[in-house]
Amino acid sequence: MTEIAGIYSGSLLDLYKALGLPVDFFDTREGFTIFNLKGIGFELPYQSESYRPNFFSLLFVKSGKGRYTIDEFTFEVEPHSIYFTNPSNFRTFSWQQIEDVVLITFDETFLKKYIGEEVYSDFPFLLTEVVRPTQVSDAFFQVTEGINAMIQSEYMGHGTSKYRVIGHLLAVLLFWIKEHIWLDYNPIYEGNRSSQIVITFKRMIEQHYRDLAAGKVDQLLRVQDYADAQNLHPNYLSSVIRSKTGKPIATWIADKTMAEARSLLQNSQLSIKEITARLGFAETAHFSNFFKKHERLSPVQYRQNHQL
Repeated sequence: MTEIAGIYSGSLLDLYKALGLPVDFFDTREGFTIFNLKGIGFELPYQSESYRPNFFSLLFVKSGKGRYTIDEFTFEVEPHSIYFTNPSNFRTFSWQQIEDVVLITFDETFLKKYIGEEVYSDFPFLLTEVVRPTQVSDAFFQVTEGINAMIQSEYMGHGTSKYRVIGHLLAVLLFWIKEHIWLDYNPIYEGNRSSQIVITFKRMIEQHYRDLAAGKVDQLLRVQDYADAQNLHPNYLSSVIRSKTGKPIATWIADKTMAEARSLLQNSQLSIKEITARLGFAETAHFSNFFKKHERLSPVQYRQNHQL
């Protein structure tokens, strides 16, 4: 967990610890959670501090009353509504009433491990900066309730393949949402020029790291390279990325490198030396030091802890 001017960021576990909420029900083996907020123990009315987590979230509000803020946009919580946020968003929430509200969170490593490397091609709305909440029909909500119930049952169980099952069910849920809410959604047309710069950068960095992981390229792109691709000065690109997402471009690159490193360590049989080369590091020692700085484990220890 990191601190940003007194505002924290990190996993849902980090968030709940910081908020003084119970955490004994968390399964921390993978970057995925699902909970009905009614059972969390919020003392109502409840108002959170602003935070930026490192996960995507889907909030399914069947019955509840409150307010949800995503960056500078504030939305009243309404029944039968779905909220989506990604790791670049600041969030604040308040609750006056919680009757039936399901929160699902997942990180990029989980998406790529259990859904696939092409996840952003299948679900482009995951790259957007802000998706407004959507009210859905009773019939739509009944379907999502059924899928969520199966996901929650797996999450609370102890099956040896539980996260593989959850990954498949999450993919079904995302396809259902895409088909009925964001079928024609294309984030490249969203927002102003700054938004388009951010989205183009996100797509470029995603494609670049996909090519690195596949061995199609062997050198990490620099800030200058990302700027040149959009005919921008690197200082201007850096300024836009930081102002729109709250994270310096160097942090984006480091976070993406770590996400790909975790994915390769978990999902491939490549040696540490081969992963070092795939991610553009000149020496294994450099990669190991970089990984340990961010994960507090060596690549070898991380792989041992996450073997299926």
